[in-house]
Amino acid sequence: MGNHIYNKVSEELVEKFKKIVPGKVYTKDEINKDFFHDEMPIYGEGEPEVVIDVTTTEAISEIMKLCYENNIPVTPRGAGTGLTGASVAVTGGVMLNMTKMNKILGYDYENFVVKVEPGVLLNDLAEDALKQGLLYPPDPGEKFATLGGNVSTNAGGMRAVKYGTTRDYVRAMTVVLPTGEIIKLGATVSKTSTGYSLLNLMIGSEGTLGVITELTLKLIPAPKETISLIIPYENLDECIATVPKFFMNHLQPQALEFMEREIVLASERYIGKSVFPQKLDGVDIGAYLLVTFDGNDMEALEEITERASEVVLEAGALDVLVADTPAKKKDAWAARSSFLEAIEAETKLLDECDVVVPVNQIAPYLHYVNEVGKKYDFAVKSFGHAGDGNLHIYACSNDMEIGEFKRQVEEFLIDIYKKASELGGLISGEHGIGYGKMQFLADFSGEVNMRLMRGIKEVFDPKMILNPNKVCYKA
Repeated sequence: MGNHIYNKVSEELVEKFKKIVPGKVYTKDEINKDFFHDEMPIYGEGEPEVVIDVTTTEAISEIMKLCYENNIPVTPRGAGTGLTGASVAVTGGVMLNMTKMNKILGYDYENFVVKVEPGVLLNDLAEDALKQGLLYPPDPGEKFATLGGNVSTNAGGMRAVKYGTTRDYVRAMTVVLPTGEIIKLGATVSKTSTGYSLLNLMIGSEGTLGVITELTLKLIPAPKETISLIIPYENLDECIATVPKFFMNHLQPQALEFMEREIVLASERYIGKSVFPQKLDGVDIGAYLLVTFDGNDMEALEEITERASEVVLEAGALDVLVADTPAKKKDAWAARSSFLEAIEAETKLLDECDVVVPVNQIAPYLHYVNEVGKKYDFAVKSFGHAGDGNLHIYACSNDMEIGEFKRQVEEFLIDIYKKASELGGLISGEHGIGYGKMQFLADFSGEVNMRLMRGIKEVFDPKMILNPNKVCYKA
């Protein structure tokens, strides 16, 4: 670990920044306070001394050179939708606002790739690609995150069960190193055996190794048809126990999500619409699966739906509700996408984890989490990507004192992370480590792994100026 002492940003340095990007440098009261935190403010705030709206690779390079020479910490930031404090300036210094680099630079239809700037929103690329008959498969719940942020956390989302995570769709990138050097990683090719994969090191590094300024992303032909199923169960155990049966029966969903009753009720209060049934034949529904299949032939999809229905009903589902119109599908997935916002709207104190476990361990793991949660004064709510074992678990309270809440949540997280590790899981599937989960990464990764990660950080960033106090290295 380091004992790095950073310099404050001088007025002289601010003037140099203004010459590089005139009219786009903000200090003191000019800085919007939204830049002080991300979507999980429980991890605290960090106030940058300077925020710079950057728009070119060359400008970022010049800014990084100045910061490197003057030992100034730099925090790259996208839309600020992260959940671990990764884009919070916990050491002050300079914040690079990447959201102005928001151009879709062009499609290569023969190679099925698109070039984008890192500030392009996921939703904007998804909609634009569909107009070309193409699909960008990564589908995180936060549609208004930037693509640079998605790459920096290796975001997954709901379609990861079939199509994989962001890492699988990054062909190439341009990066500015902490020294200000500009490098290009990867290429518009589908395979490589060309030395160490620096491209893959950058993906998921949460802005600690370099500043991503351009991305080349893989696309696929958009499936012509989709069918979604809402599958209610009396209890969570039966619901989760069904998940492996999809794959055992050669059913490959595009998305396979689980949710508990309380999450669904909160969502319906939030969006003002009832989408999921609450009772069937006098039986209260305790949990749900939301499943989508995709393809190019509706008749074939209907056959798949029939097979899936037989499997889940035999496994204990109360019914299978088919969302086979655009409106029904939109309502079902809009409700699913609102879960975090619904929890936030009703909760004063909130913390979360996005642990990932093997699919066959989801049921025992969630049972363990719910039992352990009963020891504490906060409520535990969960939903997630059942198809790939990535679970979103929330600790929620409206009446606890914040210090006691943090103490209890830390104890709870240590316990459930330990259990996940015992079951062959990891502490984060897609949200990353950032600032808020550093302690847990160190606790559960092992001494050798941590030494290697810190060594990588030191090679890329000898002065530790880029996004310090994140992931693996505390300055």
